[in-house]
Amino acid sequence: MTNQNETTKCLNPITGELLNEMPLTDINEFKGTIENARNAQKKWSEISVNERIKYVIRIREFIIDNSDLIAKTISQDNGKNLVDSLATEIIPAAMAVTYYCNNAKKFLKTEKVSGGNIAFINKRSKIQRVPYGVIGIISPWNYPFAIPFSEIIMGLLAGNSVILKVASETQYVGKILKDCIESAKLPDGVFNYVNIPGRIAGDLFLESGIDKLFFTGSVAIGKVLMKKASETLTPVCLELGGNDPMIVLDDAELDRAVGGVIWAGFQNSGQSCGGVERIYVHETIYDKFLGKLKERVEKLRIGDSLSFNNDIGGMTTQNQIKIVYEHIDSAIKDGAKLFAQSKGGENNLLPAKVIIDVNHNMDLMKHETFGPVVGIMKFSSDKEAIELANDSYLGLTASVWSKNKNRANDIAKKIKAGVVTVNDHLMSHGLAETSWGGFKQSGIGRTHGRLGFDEMTQSQFIVNDLIGFLPKNLWWHPYSEKLYKGLGGLLQFLYGKKIRTKIRGLKNLMKIVPRMLERK
Repeated sequence: MTNQNETTKCLNPITGELLNEMPLTDINEFKGTIENARNAQKKWSEISVNERIKYVIRIREFIIDNSDLIAKTISQDNGKNLVDSLATEIIPAAMAVTYYCNNAKKFLKTEKVSGGNIAFINKRSKIQRVPYGVIGIISPWNYPFAIPFSEIIMGLLAGNSVILKVASETQYVGKILKDCIESAKLPDGVFNYVNIPGRIAGDLFLESGIDKLFFTGSVAIGKVLMKKASETLTPVCLELGGNDPMIVLDDAELDRAVGGVIWAGFQNSGQSCGGVERIYVHETIYDKFLGKLKERVEKLRIGDSLSFNNDIGGMTTQNQIKIVYEHIDSAIKDGAKLFAQSKGGENNLLPAKVIIDVNHNMDLMKHETFGPVVGIMKFSSDKEAIELANDSYLGLTASVWSKNKNRANDIAKKIKAGVVTVNDHLMSHGLAETSWGGFKQSGIGRTHGRLGFDEMTQSQFIVNDLIGFLPKNLWWHPYSEKLYKGLGGLLQFLYGKKIRTKIRGLKNLMKIVPRMLERK
């Protein structure tokens, strides 16, 4: 249980500086928050989409007016540098507001459904999207602003009320995110920010009766939440990380591919679920690729997140640093070699590392390391590269690098991942129109884009009958042998191969049509 006088200390992971203290939510009041959100949602869902858009568009104004403050807050609380904060969190958030506000009406529009069979030509179906009600969002510390942001925006525009819990490690970002959403001056209870310890948040959300849970985090916690959600059949959308492969073909533009490793492997100190962790390079260009990569890695500048002259900031948590070193030490013990590394600082400022002579028995290649380290292997054929890329229980993103786009796309289609990019990596999360989510144990459901917006609503079919004025349907009671033969005649008329069969079936069918006028 939490006491209302308890707080979460917000610390700069690089300097240890106390940034702020955020009060913990009194969990005895949490059910009241849910109830308030539920009552607010009923009214919120009844106002027009245009009215909801007017509220939400104000959020973009806050982002633009406060972009420097938001970037500084993210960098201080998470440890990533200012350019990363702006490029990967703030700009995509502003773009997301624009995209979802421009498309919300289309995404929520009632759709007519084409008939499936002439026998039911009198039936007219349509799909309408119905908001879930109260949605819960539990977000991680690695992209503390951008990851929950799009889910909040989609949830609100779809007509839901939102309860947000950000990671305890990045509550300082949570505070400015809260200010950002509240700048829209939403009706009371439509958006709710709670600070609850991670160890109890999932259970509390699910036991308090939310209508859907969106969680981004580890595979292990995702499985626990899914099991808990099964008790009440509460729907969940889970984004659970990745161990993402990069395939560099023999005709790749090497300078771009090497730049892709620097960006997607080391940006945010490698703490990106969609970042490069496993690299497979064609044997004919392997040595040349490594040479170029070594040169670039050794020039990387690691340091204070608020300096514009540093390329990489610091790791966010001590626990993640421990995992990174465990994976590296274990791989080297089993025969891997440290090929290149940047200059690094102390404490949370880990140097970027390139490890070679690795294999898939090593934790470095088998599991998500989530740090500034990549493992590199060579391959000899496209088939082998695909097999290596797919040899993982995770499948979030992947990339293929080649000057031949047809070849690259053919390979991309065979990779078991939710997002595959060609000649780029770690950028599709910034595309509001591109859905985000993975295969295998990388998660369930999608966020972002049309598919992500659909996750915020349930589909409801409305079926109308054009001849509903008649007393009964053809197949209604009372039953008889004549009805049986008549319905069989329908089957023969529709699908019989011979004309005689179709004619015989039509005769039997016509014998029962008059029963639709019977009132008994």
